[in-house]
Amino acid sequence: MKLIIPMAGLGTRMRPHTWTRPKPLLPLAGKPMLAHVLERFRELPIEEYVFITGWLGDQVEQYIRENYDLPAHFVEQQETLGQAHAIWLARDYLEGPAFLLFVDTLFDGADFGGLDAPGLDGVIYTKEVDDPRRFGVVETDAEGRALRLIEKPDSMDNRNVLMGLYYFRDSARLARACGELMERRIQTKGEYYLADAITLMIEEGAVFQTRPVEVWEDTGKPETTFLTHRYILEHGYDNSMEAVRPGVAIIPPVYIDPRAEVERSVIGPYVSIHAGAKVRESVVRDAVIDEGSQVEGMLLDHALVGRWVTLRGAFRSFNIGDSSSVLDPSVWEAE
Repeated sequence: MKLIIPMAGLGTRMRPHTWTRPKPLLPLAGKPMLAHVLERFRELPIEEYVFITGWLGDQVEQYIRENYDLPAHFVEQQETLGQAHAIWLARDYLEGPAFLLFVDTLFDGADFGGLDAPGLDGVIYTKEVDDPRRFGVVETDAEGRALRLIEKPDSMDNRNVLMGLYYFRDSARLARACGELMERRIQTKGEYYLADAITLMIEEGAVFQTRPVEVWEDTGKPETTFLTHRYILEHGYDNSMEAVRPGVAIIPPVYIDPRAEVERSVIGPYVSIHAGAKVRESVVRDAVIDEGSQVEGMLLDHALVGRWVTLRGAFRSFNIGDSSSVLDPSVWEAE
């Protein structure tokens, strides 16, 4: 069994953070999103990992090498031609059964049973949403078998969306379908999409079953990242009992790294403070403060604060990248 994780996107919706780090390495509750994703497969017999990287992909490889002992392959997608193109680039490593998961996808409650059922070529995992238009959708027959996949539909009629998790009995067949897609120049909105490659497989006789997941969260943009952060803290990453400090009021759930310094502050709910960060005389809620950052005299709400950032003497929301400073002029002049 293989696990394929495409992650070659530029992460433009998560800038400024993705100017200096690839999106999979942005942390939530003490771990990069990539680590949370890999946890979802720890009980499965994954024998080989295929990471398809792009922008700042060397950081991803370094992280995996330093933190995991995995049989891993790294493939670089230098041209942003789409998902199917990325998978085709990894064709030399695709053989036998495989899961495929996009790295900004966090899920729970997926049914992994019966994958070796006779006649089953794959599983498409789905989730019903209110507005499907920025996702892909799958049309099914009465028995839940996929008939075709439509990327970024214009209508609201089908709300059964592709949430980014797939199983393929024969990953080499998937790679061939991606190659055929490019040979025939079948594009959707200028890119080669996985949805179109799977539709080709279905047209050629492949049988795909659809299965819903109970939970789907994503980190594709800041507003959904906050929701994913909340979910992670509520499901196993709240360490508020261990994070108690004199003079600090903690409102669970929160994650405070033991190596962070917090003084005379109110922290929570839904806050992560990472290693080496310093928070003093502040009120912080619904926020992620990355390693090495300093926050003093602040009221932070709905904030994503990168590494080595200095925030002092202001009351506002922030989405601020690495190595930045925001200082209240009156405080700065007083010093």
